[in-house]
Amino acid sequence: MRKQNSPLFVILGLVACLTPLSTRTQAAAAGDYRPLAREIFRELIEIKTTDSGVGSTPAAEAVAQRLRAAGFPEADIQVIGPSARKKNVVARLHGSGQAKPILIFGHLDVVEAPKEDWSPDLDPFKFVERDGYFYGRGTQDMKGAAAIVVTNFIRWKQEGWVPARDLVLALTADEELYGDEDGVDWLLKNHRDLIDAEYSLNSDGGDFQTRDRKPYSIAVAAGEKKETILQLVTHNRGGHGSQPRKDNAIYQLNAALDRIAKLRFPVVLNDVTRAQFDALSALESGQAAADMKAVSRDPPDAAAAERLSEDPYYNALLRTTCVATMLEAGHGPSALPQRANAVINCRIAPGHTSAEMLQTLRETIADDGVEIAWQFNEPSDPPASPLRPDVFAAVRKATDRMWQGVVLMPGMETGMTDARFLRAAGIPSYGVSGTFLEQGDGRAHGKDERIRVSDFYAGVEFYDRFMKALAGG
Repeated sequence: MRKQNSPLFVILGLVACLTPLSTRTQAAAAGDYRPLAREIFRELIEIKTTDSGVGSTPAAEAVAQRLRAAGFPEADIQVIGPSARKKNVVARLHGSGQAKPILIFGHLDVVEAPKEDWSPDLDPFKFVERDGYFYGRGTQDMKGAAAIVVTNFIRWKQEGWVPARDLVLALTADEELYGDEDGVDWLLKNHRDLIDAEYSLNSDGGDFQTRDRKPYSIAVAAGEKKETILQLVTHNRGGHGSQPRKDNAIYQLNAALDRIAKLRFPVVLNDVTRAQFDALSALESGQAAADMKAVSRDPPDAAAAERLSEDPYYNALLRTTCVATMLEAGHGPSALPQRANAVINCRIAPGHTSAEMLQTLRETIADDGVEIAWQFNEPSDPPASPLRPDVFAAVRKATDRMWQGVVLMPGMETGMTDARFLRAAGIPSYGVSGTFLEQGDGRAHGKDERIRVSDFYAGVEFYDRFMKALAGG
């Protein structure tokens, strides 16, 4: 049962009613959905969907209201979740039933953004257009992409487009947190029927890059590394600092960390990363291009992999990595430490399991006095998704109509997204955000987050062309 609208939702509804609908409707009728996309984008940015803010529910309700106004029946819209503040919105555009549905998903929550951490003339939760950019928390991650897919669901409904299969939209809660209210995970466990699909498209994934403002590469994310977090702990009887001994909890932990720092996991490539390196070679020249070609072969060339590993990004594509991220030790400045603790963040490449990684760490540390325990480790080791020709062909077709000469490739995310839950549940996932970002201007989670206005509007058009090429009708 849907709970009664809170005063916040009533206010949101009144604001929507006061918006000049005639301008928006006339533009949409003429095939220009940019005003609508901008309005949805602004609304989402200005709802503070951080954990310390209002949560995801007001944004989910706002999206649901827009879909209802566009003609989606109530039965095709669900606003549900594990708690009052952490609800998700799921909507369905019915197709002709020629195949299983496609799920298009993303998240509504954003990371915290204290105003004092941004430039004085910017508020992270006020939508600002300035000098050709939209500013606000979530412009890159990922309310811009959410606004794009919501706008296109409204467009498709208003156009009367009937795709060859159902299209399911899911915008969810808590992707940015490590808790048990993650929307995709919760929906799979409690309402899989609502989002079950042949495969899924992740609006929070993929890499659309411009260089000098010109689109030059698109990576469709077909895999991602699994994040795990471990605790290393050493114990000691301690004592007075005036009488130091050779056995010391800090020194013992430091020795373990030094071994981890020198550890290099073996190269683990799959169909995704082989194809990615092969495509990346076309963007490079000289030794780098030759090395990328060499590692894309099976087996990969060891000397080429060694040279590429000097670059942190390529090293992350080639193998599992572990790095120390936090350290705590001692209980007083004049006391020998009784305990030392380090946090290790590991990113596991598809084809390498958590158990294998842990065993490698134990063998590397080679000290039974160092306790190793999981702080965060999800039970599955999701595989990379198969490289579906229809997905890549549809991206290619839409891209060629809008941007000639862009290099298209599969890609592996070195970070973690909600796609991991879907892949673990047997639903392949492909990251296609549709929004280009300038190389070197990644501001997600950071200061003065922004996206170019022209790239946002191009994304609205791209996603329409992409989905119509993919889902037919």
